[in-house]
Amino acid sequence: MTAMPESIRIRNYIDGQWIDEPGVKTIPLFNPSDGKQIGEVPLSTEAASRKAHRILPHGLRGMASAAHCSTREISLRLAPGHGGTSRGSGVRDRHRPGQAHQRGPRRGAAGHRNHRDRLRPPHADPGRDSREHRRQHRRPGGAPAPGCLLRSGSVQLPGAGLRLVHPLAIGAGNTFVFKPSPQSPYFMQKMCEIFTQVGLPPGVVNVVNGDHVPTAAWYDDPRVRGICMVGSSPTARKIAEAAGRAGKRTMLLGGAKNYLVAMEDLQWDVFMRTTSTPAMGPPASDAWPARSWPPCPDIHDELIERIIAASRKIKIGSALDPTVHFGPVISAEAKVKIEGLIEIGVRKDKARLVLDGRNPEVPAEIQGGYYVGPTIFTETTPEMTIVQTEIFGPVVAVMKVENLDPRAQAHPRPGGRQRGLRLHQNLYYTEKFIAEADVGMVGVNVGVPAPHPYLPFGGIKQSLVGTDKAQGKDGIDFFTQNKIVTVRFAPPAAGRHTAEGAKDAVAPKTSAVKSCTAG
Repeated sequence: MTAMPESIRIRNYIDGQWIDEPGVKTIPLFNPSDGKQIGEVPLSTEAASRKAHRILPHGLRGMASAAHCSTREISLRLAPGHGGTSRGSGVRDRHRPGQAHQRGPRRGAAGHRNHRDRLRPPHADPGRDSREHRRQHRRPGGAPAPGCLLRSGSVQLPGAGLRLVHPLAIGAGNTFVFKPSPQSPYFMQKMCEIFTQVGLPPGVVNVVNGDHVPTAAWYDDPRVRGICMVGSSPTARKIAEAAGRAGKRTMLLGGAKNYLVAMEDLQWDVFMRTTSTPAMGPPASDAWPARSWPPCPDIHDELIERIIAASRKIKIGSALDPTVHFGPVISAEAKVKIEGLIEIGVRKDKARLVLDGRNPEVPAEIQGGYYVGPTIFTETTPEMTIVQTEIFGPVVAVMKVENLDPRAQAHPRPGGRQRGLRLHQNLYYTEKFIAEADVGMVGVNVGVPAPHPYLPFGGIKQSLVGTDKAQGKDGIDFFTQNKIVTVRFAPPAAGRHTAEGAKDAVAPKTSAVKSCTAG
């Protein structure tokens, strides 16, 4: 098992320096694997947040002058040598076993490379007048004045949120301030060390820890051009309202519910390999797993038997143990909430609990950790609380449906929808499901339908507050500003008008153009 430091020191990171804010209150930081305190998190003030804002012009100047170390090169440097570092910090922040985070830095670097290519302005458009051309010029979202784009870190997904934001934000020339969740701040501490090692100029990335207090400084500061967040839908709506009053752009990814539709012609080996593991795996893994499964009647009973058998084989334990697939949830409060929703499923929803993951067996030395094992409900319906609610825990609700149309409509109308998964081999019904499923992202015969970075990422309805999703063209639009350029010109040798109005082909005395009229 990987060793855990006896104490973790959490500090702010501003202008490339580690900063302690004296006299502020702190809250304890716990290791979710054993429930022991491992550090304290400072609850920074508005003053600390504003100090980070004042650094932003310095960061912009540093990026502009770092010709020897382009932002593209910096992002690519994150790929080769730091995967283990980010994985280690991830499991200390929350429950995820180390091996689950391997795709992160490489995916971010690859996305950065694609996005940088897309940011290049096109060549001059041919017009009827060869002396005139038009083009669209993109500049950083915070330029030319000092600017930044901030994000509030997700409790469950500190690493994934950063990967969705930093490649485009930095690649497009922005500086930003990152406020991680006070329950999972360690990941950003390690990432700031990496940013320093790879040569990111000071002030480009800044971190301010705390609760909601530092965010109050975001809205009235003209240097803050936009706000990003990955978190809950209620928090996203509050940020949208405050940012809207201040005229700031937002990229807000809220809560979501993911669904998996299993058809009778699915291939069971594909199902078990790509679906049961992420769905019953760590609740904050890269999967954002499907928690509601509507299989067709022909395979309903067999599907339940298979996922129960697979779930019973899952090894539960410390996130620092490389042999463990299934670690704890993020906090004691999260454990209580998940177990409360399981109780609601039994008593209020009257669903059938076929596998109860409460109080799983774990080694004695980690029994103080926050563990919930795989939990499976059957005989569920779309209006039930356990189906409607995004449960950040290993709880799956299986619904029996009779045909394709109800399955396509099974997603609860009021809530947010992020992903719909489908497992079968019929191309006609695949396209029908893609067209009719009311979700933001669709996957077919895959466990995780998260797109590559050159495509947008995000849900719909209450899962997406605003218009811009992360990644892809949406991300480029968010992190840049459009400047439309129209230029008309004539070479000096083409002639000029004399005082009498006659046009004479008079060669210029010098090749230097001394004014915008050139004579």
